[in-house]
Amino acid sequence: MYIPSAFREDDIEKLVAFMRANSFATLVSILNHVPVASHIPLVVTVENNVVKLSGHLAKPNPQWQVFGGDEALAVFSGPHAYISPSLYEKQESVPTWNYIAVHAYGVPQVITLGDSPELMDKMIEEMINTYDSEYKSQWHSLSDNFREGMMNGIIGFEITVTRLEGKYKLSQNRSHSDQNNVAHELLQSTESTVHAIGAAMKQNLETGENLPG
Repeated sequence: MYIPSAFREDDIEKLVAFMRANSFATLVSILNHVPVASHIPLVVTVENNVVKLSGHLAKPNPQWQVFGGDEALAVFSGPHAYISPSLYEKQESVPTWNYIAVHAYGVPQVITLGDSPELMDKMIEEMINTYDSEYKSQWHSLSDNFREGMMNGIIGFEITVTRLEGKYKLSQNRSHSDQNNVAHELLQSTESTVHAIGAAMKQNLETGENLPG
């Protein structure tokens, strides 16, 4: 991901928090020299300062067939908003788009019920705990045949993240006045994604993370 220095974010705790808050990700791999992508929920964990991602694909999805080999990319997308040049003090300015995104890279390792039942159970438990904890008792009350049938229909995976890229494009390259003007305008919007970018800009201004360049 192209990240000018003004927009780069390297704080791992901040990036992990963002990934967890925007965990319906796009997982990208190369299959037969062609990019393929799946849109799936991921569980983000940190063990001994190592970030890991886990999830699963439907077994008929061919993307998992390249797991264990080449690096994959998980894209976590957040709020975004169009920024009109009319909001800047300088008239000769260009329109742009503000947004937040995190890219996580690593090699997915396959988890199947037949080969790794304990890891499959762990992956399922983490998914339930993250997305629907109230479903846990129902899941455990299901018959073994039904649960095994569900787990045999998916391919689980775990990615040890080897590289994280965070881009917080929040007008940090503009003057303090321009940033205030843009943030104020975005905070007036009734669109949640636009308002969220305004809130992120306001937070940057309040914490001093807004110096141009």
